[in-house]
Amino acid sequence: MLGVTEGAGIVSAGAVPFDRGTPNVARIYDYWLGGKDNFAADRQVAERICALYPEMPVYIRRNRQFILAAVRRAARDGITQFIDLGSGLPARPAVHEAAREIAEDARVAYVDHDPVVVTHAAALLAKGTGLAVTCQDLTDPAAVLADPAVRAVHDPAAPAAIILGYIVHFMPPDQARTLIASWQDAVPAASWIIMSAGRNESPERMAEFARSYTAAELFNHTPQEFATFFGGLELVRPGITEADYWVRGVEGPPPEMEGWVMCGAGVKQHQPS
Repeated sequence: MLGVTEGAGIVSAGAVPFDRGTPNVARIYDYWLGGKDNFAADRQVAERICALYPEMPVYIRRNRQFILAAVRRAARDGITQFIDLGSGLPARPAVHEAAREIAEDARVAYVDHDPVVVTHAAALLAKGTGLAVTCQDLTDPAAVLADPAVRAVHDPAAPAAIILGYIVHFMPPDQARTLIASWQDAVPAASWIIMSAGRNESPERMAEFARSYTAAELFNHTPQEFATFFGGLELVRPGITEADYWVRGVEGPPPEMEGWVMCGAGVKQHQPS
């Protein structure tokens, strides 16, 4: 386990192997956002996708705008602690920066399974208290919450916002449902689940996309499948929709687009007494 907390340094021994030649999900995403923390192998995949989908960077920016808007909404709802699962390389504004626009004392734990990404993310985080970065498996809530870095900034008795931005399209539906249910069980009532995934309405183009995206396996969840991931949660308006619609609060069905960002946020309700 590798963990980083502000003022505590890296809780790990030895250097982490660094493979610039293998495409990396986080660095490809960074490239699409206009970042500089990527390498030739990442750019080759990203540019190959953009040749098929010139609009891809637009989708990525819309996803990021949704995540930040949902974080601000959660903060306005009284949430002051956030766990960003599969956080990848920090973008600006980072999650903690968006949260602290509303709640100055907001605390954020960034969690990723890639130790190289985690090391890099720790170096890029803004200075200050209430921040943690750790290398853990996001599918194991108990391990994440027991991690010393996370425990330093997270109160398990208080509601939290769990962020899964552009994560569940790397999982088959049953695994995604199980993952969200396990995180619901791990946090108290009034906690938020913030989630997004890519969607393409053309099976042919999606198959072409999947062949070109060599960094990970992709799953093209239907909107109906995506809705089931929020089972047991009360959806935050405007519900499950396209990212730009969610940010602007547009009610009704998402626009008819071949490719779009499915997103939503849900709140865990109080258990019956």
